[in-house]
Amino acid sequence: MSESEDSTTKKTLRTVTPYYRGRSDEEMNLIGIAYFLVLLVLLVPLLPFMIIVWVLNKVFGAIHQRAS
Repeated sequence: MSESEDSTTKKTLRTVTPYYRGRSDEEMNLIGIAYFLVLLVLLVPLLPFMIIVWVLNKVFGAIHQRAS
């Protein structure tokens, strides 16, 4: 960086297309919320069964390790 280039100098982006001013992406937010709710409805009822399988796996793993 030379002395003639000041850090406060504003550089512009040269492009043919007009500058895009961002907006909130409400459609994708809605899809994400809907996806989360579907997963929540599906997984919460299965959570007790997943915990039972996890506990049984730990118990049988400990029994198998102790027997070896």
